[in-house]
Amino acid sequence: MALSISAVVLFGILTVVLMRGRHVSVGSALVLFLFGFFIAGTGAYKPIHDACQAIASTLAHLIA
Repeated sequence: MALSISAVVLFGILTVVLMRGRHVSVGSALVLFLFGFFIAGTGAYKPIHDACQAIASTLAHLIA
């Protein structure tokens, strides 16, 4: 049985953990959120998305 988790959920959980551990301030988390939000609307989205897909595919093949 394969477990699939969205990158958004994964990074959201990571952000909450880092904020609760006081490793990242609320301001830093907001800046990173806005950076991700605005980069999604640029031409950089496609190469970044393709790279993430390739990494996820490679990891899936290594685990399976």
